[in-house]
Amino acid sequence: MKYLCQVWFDSAVLGARTKEEKAELGTNSLNYDKALAESGHLIVAHALQPPTSAVTVRVRSGETSVTDGPFAETKEALGGFILIEAKDLNEAIRIAAGIPLARLGAIEVRPIHEFRAQ
Repeated sequence: MKYLCQVWFDSAVLGARTKEEKAELGTNSLNYDKALAESGHLIVAHALQPPTSAVTVRVRSGETSVTDGPFAETKEALGGFILIEAKDLNEAIRIAAGIPLARLGAIEVRPIHEFRAQ
């Protein structure tokens, strides 16, 4: 079963880390992704640009509106995601707990809904 691990963290917490700590976190994250790929669990992983680079798109009554920035003002922001394959939720939770940024923020684990053609 596929699970999306959303990586949420407070950019101020990450920003307060030293250059060396950030480099170590980056290396640890890449190494963890590599280990997940080698074990057959990783489908895809990406980090996201900061929330200030986001735009929010809405369509109402056929009209499209675009707003700069994220939809919600929150302390934590979505910083990246890892799409994994796991046998069940318990395995997905174990995998998510190993994500290095879990020690600084939160990992939301959500099963993928697979639509089937009728």
